[in-house]
Amino acid sequence: MNLNVHSQPMYDPPAVQPMRDELKRVGVRELLTPADVDAVLKEKGTTLIVVNSVCGCAAGGARPAVMLALQHKVIPDQMTTVFAGMDREATEKARSYFKGYPPSSPCIALLKDGEVAAIVQRQDIEGRTPQQIATALTAVFDKHCTRPGPSIPREEFEKIAPVHVCGSSIPRLG
Repeated sequence: MNLNVHSQPMYDPPAVQPMRDELKRVGVRELLTPADVDAVLKEKGTTLIVVNSVCGCAAGGARPAVMLALQHKVIPDQMTTVFAGMDREATEKARSYFKGYPPSSPCIALLKDGEVAAIVQRQDIEGRTPQQIATALTAVFDKHCTRPGPSIPREEFEKIAPVHVCGSSIPRLG
């Protein structure tokens, strides 16, 4: 039994899985450990890190926004995610790269050569539509990214139905 409460997920993993899968369907790679985060951010180029969360309103807008933005003509070299409250140590490690920014869930950061180029925090997400958030993200991609998009073919993207789950309905563990 692992008594390190800090490394244990806060929420029921099967209940959270659809929120994880949503980003993975568009080519976003999960970073599950601090070592995963460090390895990705040692790479040169642009890296998108989505701090995913169960927050129904903000994360329910952030995930579809990221999915839409990754249909753009240019996208980050690497597209990654950590899950706040689930992969807690990986999330802390990712946040350690967001120097000067307080922790925020959800949060969408674009790093260039390991340094924050742009960040969209919870307060920038709340009250905005996924389309508005995606527009802000694609402007950042236009400025910093060179990899041709989209992340997946449009036909595949159009088959994806966004997950609509209220975060308060997700069972907490412990």
